[in-house]
Amino acid sequence: MAPSNEATQGLRERKKAKTRSAIQTLALRLFREQGYDATTVQQIIEEADVSESTFFRYFPTKADVVLFDDFDPVIVEAFRRQPKELSAISAFRRAFSDSFRQLSTQDADDQMDRMRLCLSVPELRSAILDQLAGTMDLLVGELVERSGRSPQDVEVRTLAGAVVGIAISGMFALAEDPSRDLLSLLDESLAALDQGFDL
Repeated sequence: MAPSNEATQGLRERKKAKTRSAIQTLALRLFREQGYDATTVQQIIEEADVSESTFFRYFPTKADVVLFDDFDPVIVEAFRRQPKELSAISAFRRAFSDSFRQLSTQDADDQMDRMRLCLSVPELRSAILDQLAGTMDLLVGELVERSGRSPQDVEVRTLAGAVVGIAISGMFALAEDPSRDLLSLLDESLAALDQGFDL
């Protein structure tokens, strides 16, 4: 029996994701070894053993190799799976924990490399702001779905912004001390947010 169109599309998407991930991992290794500015797109293409057209199909620019992040949907999906009786912050804590624990060692290393580059390369540092704004909008949508509140609700937008701010704070803390554990940093910050601040 021939595979269904849905199965064929699923296989095609998995192959695309695998190719994209392989190119990104190799590029991040080159950036780590040679530096971002010193690494050319041509070097990435040769290292990944792909054609120019294949590379640019996945990454329109060298910056996009670093900026591309498929981790947000993983966290969102984990957030959706959390029981409705949990508070939103508790659901985020569990979602981060579930998502980070399913990362392979290579995927975790790639995430750390991406964060370091985004903080240290001016071109990427400015571009990441747009990406974080998109993440905040994504979290607003999830909180609206979970709570039934309006997207303009100040508490919804504030909580989404706080979660993004916690992620930024964790990135900076990790840049200062790479030995720290990002998941622990995020969890401690979310716990503090849940309890309120006595400042």
